[in-house]
Amino acid sequence: MRGMVSFENQDLTDAEFRECDLTRARLIGVVMRDVVIDGLVGNMVVNGVEVTSYIEAELDRRYPVRLLMRSDEPADLRLAHRRLRDDWARTVERLRAMDAGSEHRRVADEWSAVETLRHLVFVHDSWFRRCCLGSAQPFTRIGLASDFVPDQEEQGLDRAATPGLDEVLAVRDEQSAELERWLASVTVDELSAVAPVPAGPGWPPYAVGKSVVECLRVVLNEEWAHHGFCVRDLDMQER
Repeated sequence: MRGMVSFENQDLTDAEFRECDLTRARLIGVVMRDVVIDGLVGNMVVNGVEVTSYIEAELDRRYPVRLLMRSDEPADLRLAHRRLRDDWARTVERLRAMDAGSEHRRVADEWSAVETLRHLVFVHDSWFRRCCLGSAQPFTRIGLASDFVPDQEEQGLDRAATPGLDEVLAVRDEQSAELERWLASVTVDELSAVAPVPAGPGWPPYAVGKSVVECLRVVLNEEWAHHGFCVRDLDMQER
């Protein structure tokens, strides 16, 4: 069991915590102004008030597609996928109208728009094709995984790939059509079944035992979240 790490009287102004597990962290007597938190947040108490429910309700109000994404009904999930696809189509149109090179520009060391789209290629291959369809085929070469994903080359990824926007969008179109065809006929029983994750190594290792719809929700949530990140960064570029 790891011992508790304690920071006392430390100046953490402008600190960045990326891919960190802060479960059960306690921040006592701290100053937090102009703070940004993006991540899986639950049971967070601020000055004695559990705030997660307020945050989730506000996100649902701003983005009604989140309600569809949490549904177990195929019709709702089909609608969620169409709305997410349409949101991305509008953002790609905006991106094409921006200055040349905007699609490869990073903001605050976040992924560029092309890198974000490449990551979603990887998400589709891993969480949909592998987990929902049971495919053991190698992942698409130009997909982009986070650094913590092990054995990337063995799974088919080319970490040196530098595809352009059109090449990535062509793959995305194929994947979107594949998911749409599957959603057109999938049943409630099929969604609730245990995901047919192939035996052996491969990403994601923790999908074993999850239901098909749980794996599908990862795909939809990644589409929604990363679209928000991309729009945020395009806004910053234009400012």
